[in-house]
Amino acid sequence: MRLLRLAKIVRVALKYGLDEFLTGHERFRAVRPLAHALTFWRDTSLPRAARLRLALEDLGPLFVKFGQMLSTRGDLIPPDIADELAKLQDRVPPFPSATVVAILDRAYGKPVDQAFQAFDRTPIASASVAQVHFATLHDGTAVAVKVLRPGIATVIDKDIGLMYAGATLMEKLWSDGKRLRPREVVAEFEKTLSDELDLMREAANCSLLRRNFQHSPLLLVPGVHWDYCTHEVMVMERMSGIPISQVDKLVEAGIDLKRLSKAGVELFFTQVFRDAYFHADMHPGNIFIAVDPPNHGKYIAVDFGIMGMLSEKDQSYLAQNFLAFFRRDYHRVATAHIESGWVPPDTRIDELESEIRVVCEPIFDRPLKEISLGKVLIQLFTASRRFNVVIQPQLVLLQKTLLSIESLGRMLDPDLDLWVTAKPYLERWMENQIGLPALQRRMLAEAPYLIAALPELPRLLHQRLLAAPVPPEAALRELASARRERNLLLGVVAVLLAAMIVLVLRPL
Repeated sequence: MRLLRLAKIVRVALKYGLDEFLTGHERFRAVRPLAHALTFWRDTSLPRAARLRLALEDLGPLFVKFGQMLSTRGDLIPPDIADELAKLQDRVPPFPSATVVAILDRAYGKPVDQAFQAFDRTPIASASVAQVHFATLHDGTAVAVKVLRPGIATVIDKDIGLMYAGATLMEKLWSDGKRLRPREVVAEFEKTLSDELDLMREAANCSLLRRNFQHSPLLLVPGVHWDYCTHEVMVMERMSGIPISQVDKLVEAGIDLKRLSKAGVELFFTQVFRDAYFHADMHPGNIFIAVDPPNHGKYIAVDFGIMGMLSEKDQSYLAQNFLAFFRRDYHRVATAHIESGWVPPDTRIDELESEIRVVCEPIFDRPLKEISLGKVLIQLFTASRRFNVVIQPQLVLLQKTLLSIESLGRMLDPDLDLWVTAKPYLERWMENQIGLPALQRRMLAEAPYLIAALPELPRLLHQRLLAAPVPPEAALRELASARRERNLLLGVVAVLLAAMIVLVLRPL
C-alpha cells in the first residue's frame, strides 16, 4: 500500500511539473531534457506556486494540511509559494452515514437512536480528520456531534512516513537542507495531527477555553457534554450564528463590522497575554458571529483540535517585542531577541537593529489594508537568516493565528489599524505584569511555600553552623565575610516576608 501511495505522489508530482523543483537544482540540471521528454503531456503554464497548491489538493487532505502549515513558515519557503499555499482550503467529501452510525453504536454500546432523542444522518460539516452531525439529547438539548474519520490514523501514519523519507532526501541532496530542518518541520506537523486525532483532548481544549471566557463580552465557546465523549466522538453544545465570511448577512443582521474587527484583535491579545492559551485555527470556517439578542455581535469559536500555549518567558518577550515594534524602538527589539535566546548571544545588536529597521519602518502610520502582516513576517524571517535566528516551535502556531487575525480584520474592516488597536492593550498588560499588582499576585502564589519553609530556617541555619569545621586563623576574615552575607540574606528574607504579609492582607 505504501508503494502505491508513493507511486501516486510521483504521478501527481509529474502531472503538475513539480519535478522542476528538483531539476532546477544545479546537481540535477543535466537530467532536465530527459524529464521534459518523459513528461511532454503535462501543462506547466501556471506559476510553480499554483501548480504546487493544485498538487497538494490532488494528493488529499493530509497534504493540504501540510501545505497550510508550510504557508506560515516564511523562514523555510519562498514568498510566492507561501502566498499561494495560504489559499489552500480543507475540502473533503463526507464519509457514509452508515459508518457514522456504526462508530456511535460501538462508542455508546447501544443503537444511536437510543443514545440520542434524534440524530441527523446528514453531516453539516466535513473535514480531513472528522465530520459533524446535529443531534438532540433526551432532555431536548440541541448538540453537535463530532465523529473521527475512520481509518484516518493509518492514512496519516503512511503519509507521514513518506514525508519523513522526503525530508531525509532533502537534507542529503541540498546544501541548505540541514539548515531548513525539514525533518523537524514534519515532526511538528505530526504532533499537531496526533493532537487532532484524540477528540477527548479536543473536548478538554474546548472546556478550558470556555472557562477562560465564561463571562466574556467577546467570545462564546460551546459547553462539552462529557458523558457522550470518547476518543472518537465529541459532543458539544450546538451554537448558532452567521459564518464570519458572510459579511453581507452580518450587515443585514445589524453587526457593526468595525467594532467586530477591533474585538477580534482584542480577543487574540487576550488569549495570548492574559491566558497564554489560544485558539490556533482561527480561519473563517471555524468562526461564527452570534445574532441572538443576548449575545448579539459575539464571536463563536468551534473546532478546538489545534490550540497554542506559551510560557511566561515567551509571553514577556513577545509583549516586549510587540511594544517595541509599536514604539519603533528597534534597539529594544534586537536586545529582546538576544535576551530570549532566539538569536545567538554573540550577535551584534547594531547589525540586527539595522536589519529590523529596514523591514519594519515602512509599515507604520498606514491602515491595515495597505499592510500585509504576513509579508512583513516573511521579510523578517528572510532578513534574520543571516543572524541564524532559531525558529521557536511554540511560536509557529502564534504566527499562524496572527496571520488569520490579519485576514479576518481585512475582511471586516480594511481600514483597521492593527497597531493602534493593539498598543493600548499591550501597554495595560505590561503595566499589570511589572507593577505592584504583579508582585502581589506572585507573592500570593508563593505564600504557601514561604510559610511552610519559614519555620525551618533557624533550625537549618543552626545545623549548618554546627556542621561547619572550626576554621584556621587564616580563614577568620573569610568566615566573617560569609556571616555578614548570611545576615544580609536573613534581612532580605525578613523584608520579603513582611512585604508578603502586607500584600496578602491588602485586597486586590
